[in-house]
Amino acid sequence: MTLLVALAFLAILASLGAALFFMLRGGQAHSNKSRGMARALALRVGFSIVLFVCILLAWKLGYIHPTGIPQGS
Repeated sequence: MTLLVALAFLAILASLGAALFFMLRGGQAHSNKSRGMARALALRVGFSIVLFVCILLAWKLGYIHPTGIPQGS
């Protein structure tokens, strides 16, 4: 599970980097630059949703257990 979360996090960061690349790249038509940046940001949103669903599923199946502040503290 740790590997899956790490890979999803790296995919999210790579997508953000791709969006930054498309945003800063000069000399191209505006529509191509916008299309590439929008596609990269849409992938980031998709990766984030998949990561969230995987974490919820792992919690429901008992693969991970919540920790935090004990009750009554």
